Amino acid sequence: MSTGKLTEREANSYSPLTLAFLGDSVYDTLIREYLLLMANMPVAKLHSAKIKLVCAEFQSKAYELISEKLTEHELAVLKRGRNATGNTIPKHADAAEYRRATALECLFGYLYITGENERIRELFDFIINSDLNNNEQIGV
Repeated sequence: MSTGKLTEREANSYSPLTLAFLGDSVYDTLIREYLLLMANMPVAKLHSAKIKLVCAEFQSKAYELISEKLTEHELAVLKRGRNATGNTIPKHADAAEYRRATALECLFGYLYITGENERIRELFDFIINSDLNNNEQIGV
């Protein structure tokens, strides 16, 4: 097993769902960091706010928001994630939302595994500073 970042070719050999598995953690960590820095509040409130920002509905909207900001290659990764099969759709999300949320996580996983941390931060900041994020709605 190699250490460090993977080449694009190596990263492309991973399934989109595997990349989404990693991207879910990357995105979740960024959300937790954002919330922690926004307000010092009890863990239960932080968790409630986090749930609103990591749900399929929010991630699906984020997918739509960033898709125009992506490079051609990033857009291809996003579409691979969206078209991945094998997901079990949770009861609280429709299939289209869940596929877009998976696509967003796939992109974050891909960027992380290829060492594109600055690009992750740029896209995350664009999402979190957009009109999608209503701090009053999430309790921050």
